[in-house]
Amino acid sequence: MTTIDDVRLARRDEAAEPDAEITLAFENNKYASLVFGHYDQNLAKIERRLKIASFANGNHVTLKGKSEACEHARRVLEALYERISKGQTIAIGDVDGAIEEAARQRSLFPDAEPARGAFEQLITRKRGLVRARNAAQDQYLRALKRYELVFGEGPAGTGKTWLAVGHAVQLMEQGAVERLILSRPAVEAGERLGFLPGDMREKVDPYLRPIYDALHDFMDSRMVERGMQTGLIEVAPLAFMRGRTLTRACVLLDEAQNATSMQMKMFLTRLGEGSRMIVTGDPSQTDLPPGQTSGLSEAVSLLSEIDTVGRVRFSEADVVRHDLVRQIVGAYDRAARAKTKLRGDP
Repeated sequence: MTTIDDVRLARRDEAAEPDAEITLAFENNKYASLVFGHYDQNLAKIERRLKIASFANGNHVTLKGKSEACEHARRVLEALYERISKGQTIAIGDVDGAIEEAARQRSLFPDAEPARGAFEQLITRKRGLVRARNAAQDQYLRALKRYELVFGEGPAGTGKTWLAVGHAVQLMEQGAVERLILSRPAVEAGERLGFLPGDMREKVDPYLRPIYDALHDFMDSRMVERGMQTGLIEVAPLAFMRGRTLTRACVLLDEAQNATSMQMKMFLTRLGEGSRMIVTGDPSQTDLPPGQTSGLSEAVSLLSEIDTVGRVRFSEADVVRHDLVRQIVGAYDRAARAKTKLRGDP
């Protein structure tokens, strides 16, 4: 069985006569080890993505390979070291983000320092600074700042919901909006929640748990509970939006591919003065009955000509959750395309 170490050794053999060799020395040994990752997993990812070889020893690392790739890797490692120096942590997805950001920085600012050309960011009191990890997330955050209505489409693991909740929390903490309203269609229960046991919160909690999780990532639990008790934060099924006008609120509809055409129209027309709306979902993963049109796909098509509506499309390449998730999404997408081709669909 081929191991990661075998792959790394093979890559080092390929780089036996490299175009370039760069050696970096970091001042702090502890920080350097955090940059390299547990068992050098971050270096392994950089090697794999940029097709270079790396040799770590204490606080030193030598990069070998194509000149441009080694320079790219240097910028990535320096950006990660700067992140650690500021007291932030590094997850495996942050390495992907640093690679994307370094590439974009280089293309936009060939002679730039690491701080220039950075991806868009958001800031909340609990989480601090959160920066986009790739070009799609950067475009998404910029759209959220610019437009009153934004559609975010794409597969699981791309950060659509998480960043939308973070942006909503930021808006409320800055005083740009007074309330947060976070919603999902409760398709699994057919939105007929009266038949389920418990009070309303107990009925809807299972369907809204991912939104709660994201909310707690950006706000202290005590503030979340207080906000829900006072009505400043509302987490509810889509059906509860009917008949309301939502003013000075940031309103998020997640899993919007499971909203019907009528539900989506109802939701979008709730937009009131001073409000912002974010609609996220994956059109390829609808749970609606066969033959029923997804409100998300229809809305994106109908509103595409309105220049004050933002739309960002994520792909499998933008998955930041885990490398394996990216590969899983890709496998399912290829299978879906193959089925479509066999049916002769356009």
